[in-house]
Amino acid sequence: MKLYSGALSLFSRKVEIALYEKGLSFERIQVPFSQTQGYSPKDPAVLAANPKGQVPVLVDDSLTLYDSTVILEYLEDAYPSPALYPQQPEERARCRLIDVFADEVMLVPLRVLMHRTEPRPKDEARWIANEARAKDAEPVIAGHFGKLEDDLSGKPFLCGAFSAADISVFMAVHYARRLGGPSLKPFPALAAWYGRLIERPAFARVAVAIADADRELSAPVEGAFRD
Repeated sequence: MKLYSGALSLFSRKVEIALYEKGLSFERIQVPFSQTQGYSPKDPAVLAANPKGQVPVLVDDSLTLYDSTVILEYLEDAYPSPALYPQQPEERARCRLIDVFADEVMLVPLRVLMHRTEPRPKDEARWIANEARAKDAEPVIAGHFGKLEDDLSGKPFLCGAFSAADISVFMAVHYARRLGGPSLKPFPALAAWYGRLIERPAFARVAVAIADADRELSAPVEGAFRD
């Protein structure tokens, strides 16, 4: 099994956590990335596998897959133990909806904060404009945190037992913290959930890898990982 992955790709790291949680051996192939050029030039193997030219791409024998959610669902079907999705159809569907919420809803305001890891532009007006948009995005992220706080009330995990939903949402929350987003202090259930996950070996391993990549590739972010 091979995983084409990016050092700071949220979706690649999501798949890595799933692979580690399932105890699956894989070769991680890191595609080139920089904060100034992004993933350019694109890796030829990724371009051949994914029409969008994006990581992650998973190769398992003769099967090649892209899109982190499709990959997680394949891993669940092909390697069902330990399970990352609930067994009951309703709960399974709810888990998938939470995955969509993390990947497609939470990501929208997160993208507005991503300039913070790039080299500061010489044009100060550009930085000020980017930060103004980021400040507008932060309350939106906090609103998502509030929804998650409600969802986690009285529960250790988002779908009762640990699931793929926790992996997806963890990545969004972790990147919000990495990018100097809202504090978790006003959200005690969410903060406790985050603390439980970061102690799991798969999550801790990926968090360390992201931190190592940031030290090599990213500008320091003021307020990153604040309480």
